[in-house]
Amino acid sequence: MTGTPQARKLGLKPEMRVAFDTPPGGWQLSDPPGGLRGPDEDGSADVIIAFFLASAEIVERLPALAQRVFPAGAVWALWPRRAAGHVSDITDNVVRSCALELGLVDVKVAAVDEDWSGLRLVWRAVNR
Repeated sequence: MTGTPQARKLGLKPEMRVAFDTPPGGWQLSDPPGGLRGPDEDGSADVIIAFFLASAEIVERLPALAQRVFPAGAVWALWPRRAAGHVSDITDNVVRSCALELGLVDVKVAAVDEDWSGLRLVWRAVNR
């Protein structure tokens, strides 16, 4: 894919604590900024990049992921891109619906790479 660099799409900056949740085998950031750190010992992070293959996984896993970025971090909820020929029951509306019930709001949508679309979810200001 051409255009905006992946790290910029994801809002990644040096020294951020970044965690990955169930990434597919071999997946990695295409050009990460230097100095990224892993999550804290308790799992908290500034950004969690989470991969979902089915809508049931979102309902199951998103609540705990959201707690790990509370109050000012973000969860990128990624799902397989239909435009790339992948089959999935996930759409941005499915992710958004689950997020809103938890007190999260989506602030960005992006094609993260050729295979994954995603929504950036953050805590609604009144819930921080």
